[in-house]
Amino acid sequence: MKIEKNGETIYRSAMEKIPVPSLVPLLEWIANEEANHAQWFSNLKQKTETNVENPFGQDIPHNMLNDIIGDQSFSLKEIDFSQVDNIEDLINIFIEFEKDSVLFYEMLQTFIQSEETLLQLDQIIAEEKRHIERLREFVENPSKIEKLTFST
Repeated sequence: MKIEKNGETIYRSAMEKIPVPSLVPLLEWIANEEANHAQWFSNLKQKTETNVENPFGQDIPHNMLNDIIGDQSFSLKEIDFSQVDNIEDLINIFIEFEKDSVLFYEMLQTFIQSEETLLQLDQIIAEEKRHIERLREFVENPSKIEKLTFST
């Protein structure tokens, strides 16, 4: 949930602070998807806390999870938009964040035994990869992005 909430917050913040109007629809689309992902993880957490169904075969030991993710904060909060020299650099930062999310979710898949949960997580991974594609497309051709529709 935290990964997705951090992403939503930073994309919404970028929409307000970056003087590139053509980038706003893309950032808004990504922020909305991140909010939807956070809601899915919140629902999954509630499901596991009430023991309705634990999608994990067993709980992931906290220490093991910490070893896997190390000191990765999955946060873009520390971005100072005024210090980023150009939009391409900022988008590359966003792409790296999205890639980190995908890698984390792919690692998480190995612990999930519920087919339904795996299918939903696969969908989130596919959406995160689409974020990367759209961000790359913007760098390559900003005017093309304006013509794309952003639907979930």
